Amino acid sequence: VDELWINHGTAILHAPMLEQRDEPGVGVDFKIARLDAIGEGKRPSARDVMPSRHQFGLKAGRQRVGAEIGDARDLVEADTLDAADPDFRAIRAFSDQVAWIMSAGPGEQSRIFVTQDGGTHWEPRFINTDPNGFWNAITASADGRFTVFGDPDASGLQFWQTDTNGQHLQRLNTPPALRPLPAEGAFAASGTCLFQLNPQSLWAVTGGAERARIAYSHDGGLQWQIRDLPLAAGAASRGAFSVSFRDTQHGIVAGGDYKEIHYDSPNIAVTQDGGNSWQSIRALPAGFLSVVTHVPGTNNTVVAGGLTGSGVSHDGGIHWRQLSTTPVNTIAFADAKHGWAIGPKGLLMRYQGAPLDVQTDSK
Repeated sequence: VDELWINHGTAILHAPMLEQRDEPGVGVDFKIARLDAIGEGKRPSARDVMPSRHQFGLKAGRQRVGAEIGDARDLVEADTLDAADPDFRAIRAFSDQVAWIMSAGPGEQSRIFVTQDGGTHWEPRFINTDPNGFWNAITASADGRFTVFGDPDASGLQFWQTDTNGQHLQRLNTPPALRPLPAEGAFAASGTCLFQLNPQSLWAVTGGAERARIAYSHDGGLQWQIRDLPLAAGAASRGAFSVSFRDTQHGIVAGGDYKEIHYDSPNIAVTQDGGNSWQSIRALPAGFLSVVTHVPGTNNTVVAGGLTGSGVSHDGGIHWRQLSTTPVNTIAFADAKHGWAIGPKGLLMRYQGAPLDVQTDSK
């Protein structure tokens, strides 16, 4: 992998691959680095990462940012984004030049920015004009449409979608199936509470209510079904945080309690029928998991992570082996050999273990 796009607090990083240094307690499968906000000396929590295969540069919005990895350092100034204190939570990159990034927050703090020059300049594309609205995640399909997932209003969970040129955004109709539970919402912790497999198939997970739930559509968002998930619920900090599907039938959800990270409950749920029914799993690491993702190019390998560490399963989420005890917010893999994790205090980790397409007993 030659390139990363990273959400880093109030900055956008288009980060180079440099050599990482060892750090005690990380585990044999990851190497670690730290990303610094130069000038203020802060290390804001990184929230989303997307690997791709293009030439590297390091770019940032709103402030000058450096990547300190081993003894190497690369600093590049980037354009200031037209937003007050953006809280970036999700990024989707399509090349070394084109990427979309979403900031989360109430009302107009929820915005989407676009770059077409590798991150040097960003332009606001969409702004949430609903003062009570809150966007949590974005995803893109092969036909060029983007879907945005937002917290519910009185009528139900909010889904917004662009045209195939990505120029116009409108809210999808809200069927009765999407009516919210009291206090129900979504978690923008890792940028992965919404998943799109193809132009027709979408899944979104919720929490904060008496039950964790998953909504899914197989017609591009026109009609929806919703199911309960066997994960921690009943508190504002509990629920489902991340969803990923290998195909239209086989999927996985991760969750827990982000305030009580060692809360004793199943933290993974798996489905083999597209989301209609779910089986609960106690994965490794135990406790809160904010992200789960299928590893591209593998048959059935998934990696999950959260504030209790990260783990891998080679059978779609049934049996698990712990990879690291280092807290992370999100994880992304380009293939079985190249993966990245980011997290609190500017954490950046690169996977360096055995290829994850090797089918081994992961118990």
